[in-house]
Amino acid sequence: MPKVEITIPEHLEMQIAQMVERGEFVNREEAIEDLLSTGIKAYKTSGPMDEEEGTGTGGTGLEDDGMMGHDDEYVF
Repeated sequence: MPKVEITIPEHLEMQIAQMVERGEFVNREEAIEDLLSTGIKAYKTSGPMDEEEGTGTGGTGLEDDGMMGHDDEYVF
């Protein structure tokens, strides 16, 4: 399996750690893999919007300040 290195904001790391602690995932690697896979599936299901329908941000419906108002969040 290919390896990918990413840097994520501390608040996301804390949320992932909490999910692992609660037993929602076996470990951090499984959590990140599953959450990324789920995000990609959701993106494919909803698909990108045309710019005419979107908000002018490439049709993602997300403002320039990132998801949930955090400047340092990333959308794949």
